[in-house]
Amino acid sequence: MIELWAALTVSVVLYMTVWFVISIALKRSDVADTAWGLGFIVVAWGAYVLAHSPGGVALLINILVTIWGLRLSIHIFLRNRHKTEDRRYAEMRAKWGKAVIIRTYVSVFLTQGLLLLLISTPLILANGLEQSEHLWQYLGLIIWVVGFIFETVGDWQLTCFIQDPANKGKLMTTGLWHYTRHPNYFGEVTQWWGIFVLSLGSWPAYLGILGPVVITVLILKISGIPLLERKMQENPAFAAYAAKTSKFIPLPPHTQRH
Repeated sequence: MIELWAALTVSVVLYMTVWFVISIALKRSDVADTAWGLGFIVVAWGAYVLAHSPGGVALLINILVTIWGLRLSIHIFLRNRHKTEDRRYAEMRAKWGKAVIIRTYVSVFLTQGLLLLLISTPLILANGLEQSEHLWQYLGLIIWVVGFIFETVGDWQLTCFIQDPANKGKLMTTGLWHYTRHPNYFGEVTQWWGIFVLSLGSWPAYLGILGPVVITVLILKISGIPLLERKMQENPAFAAYAAKTSKFIPLPPHTQRH
């Protein structure tokens, strides 16, 4: 397993370095968002090739991660291709001044690569450990499917909403967004918990809980929901929407919900 982790770490560093070079050429660091989903595919199939004898569970997990990663990266690429650089990255670039190149490489691309590896823990263990099949792994597949539906449908609904000129300046509050302020984030986190449950074919695989814990903390407390809600709060309608709509877990709207 040590050799597997070392090889995958080198692969991720090289992968993120390539995207860093692309960002320099394009003069926009938000290509890191497109690289995110594809990076997990690199890790999944890298682990599959390098591991001694990954079984059917590992193959299923890799297929699910590939479906998720491709959809997410394509969605982000299509969303950003006709826009200027995401303001979060533009602000960082302006703040870093003369150190922008090295800071971008370390703070954006290498840091994202590290997070990618940590979140990938359950799929790496699934590929690298001898696995046996258990009935509870079907639950993991069901959890993943629920998460995939929430993320995919939530992204699609938001895209349709934004593309309608009549909705300019409005908040998305219908569809899945009627039950949670962040159905796509809920879906992403749920999928990784599903992957973790799927990976539980041996006792050492329980260490893979690190992956869903990292993505949950990242989205709930650091770079996902907090940053997005800071922007959403600029809209006068956000306070009323937030008061009745669950922040994360889908729930029926309530007039007093916070």
